[in-house]
Amino acid sequence: MSDWPILSTVTFLPLIGVVLILFTRDDNEAGLRNIRNVALLTTLFTFIVSLFVWLKFDPSNPGFQMIEEHPWMGTGVSYHLGVDGISILFILLTTVLMPLCILASWEAITYRVKAYMIAFLILETLIIGVFVSLDIVMFYIFFEAGLIPMYLIIGIWGHDRRVYASLKFFLYTFLGSVFMLLAIMAMYWETGTTSVPVLLNYDFPVGMQYWLFLGFFASFAVKMPMWPVHTWLPDAHVEAPTAASGVLAGVLLKLGGFGVLRYSMPMFPDASYYFAPFIFALSVIAIVYASLVALMQTDMKKLIAYSSVAHMGYVTMGMFSATPEGIEGSIYLMLSHGIVSGALFFCVGVVYDRMHTRDIAAFGGLVNNMPKFAVAFMIFTMANVGLPGTSGFIGEFLTVVGVFQVNTWVAVFAATGLILSAAYALWLYRRIIFGALEKDSLKALLDLSLREKFVLYPLIFLTIFFGVYPEPIFAAIHGPVNLIVQHYGEVLEATRQIALPVY
Repeated sequence: MSDWPILSTVTFLPLIGVVLILFTRDDNEAGLRNIRNVALLTTLFTFIVSLFVWLKFDPSNPGFQMIEEHPWMGTGVSYHLGVDGISILFILLTTVLMPLCILASWEAITYRVKAYMIAFLILETLIIGVFVSLDIVMFYIFFEAGLIPMYLIIGIWGHDRRVYASLKFFLYTFLGSVFMLLAIMAMYWETGTTSVPVLLNYDFPVGMQYWLFLGFFASFAVKMPMWPVHTWLPDAHVEAPTAASGVLAGVLLKLGGFGVLRYSMPMFPDASYYFAPFIFALSVIAIVYASLVALMQTDMKKLIAYSSVAHMGYVTMGMFSATPEGIEGSIYLMLSHGIVSGALFFCVGVVYDRMHTRDIAAFGGLVNNMPKFAVAFMIFTMANVGLPGTSGFIGEFLTVVGVFQVNTWVAVFAATGLILSAAYALWLYRRIIFGALEKDSLKALLDLSLREKFVLYPLIFLTIFFGVYPEPIFAAIHGPVNLIVQHYGEVLEATRQIALPVY
């Protein structure tokens, strides 16, 4: 059992479901039901295997664990997998959300069901591959390949302007990643290796760091997304099917943040310190601007999409504070946002499936005939605002505490975003849920079905559980975060010593 390649298993297990679905007929109702069942069972098995990864993981070891390495292509590039306390949490987030995405698609997707389920399972493999890769070329391949299934999901199963939204999504993210590819090539020419553990300990020249940082940042900033390269996100969310919005907000946006923590800050500490004021400025603009724009939205999905831009502003702000509180808060906020934002999109999907509109003005008074939905939506709305007792509070609080130690004004402006987020979130909830049930079209709406309860109730549990008991997450990330902060501090101190004048 000790030689079991568990990371390869959890990464490529969804592809077994792809093969089974390929050989399943889809020309009758029984065949479509079998395809859905195979996709659901495959994602559930992947989740179970990811739990074995968690059980095998040692939180007291801050380094990489469960390493698998094999030569590949004979050029120094290798098949190299491993996890630390940060990446394992994102693997679990992915494997938790994927079965729920399949369930959310159960009745909503009625055409090309086989291709849809195959696209989702391939997407799961590619996302997990990003988190387990310890070779920078492998990371890039998984990172970029994930664009393809999401592009197809939005472009084929999306709404009216799906082709425009999918093209915009693809071009923005692909263009940013071209610069990262150039940076990876430069790192290989400089070091002669693509191994992430080796590169983490390599001391890149300061002048080179600036260019490498910008190359990686161009890709990660678009992926998160940061202001002003965020405009693809609202369009992608509005046009994407419900499950695609769930996985886009839940996991795909986190690839950029994970990349910053794995590559940008540890490998280019001098450049990270140099560009930190610039990142703070972009983060504050993102928080305030996106929150104000969210207040003006009439489409539920677009409002939640802009709230994601604001939350990612807190994430980047916390990371580049380079304090233990800030970085741990940013990781916690990404995990919480993955659960809460994904759940909010699932909630929008519940009412969209019934009414076929996302216009806020079309709703009102749903608490009267959908009380279970109203409670679920309230919990996720409160978590999105950052109410104490929910997972959203811990991450936002720590990021503000972390950046307060570095720059008081940034923390002050970020705190105003907390007030604005409460304004747009509570405004949305009041318009949809409260008031008299006056519109005739709403009076026949049924409350949550059993399938919808299976989608939302686990997320409610996770939101409250990690809002009350955050210890499992902090136990996992404490070691890797301390390594990042310690290395960051040592490099900056060495740079200062070199820069001291000699008399």
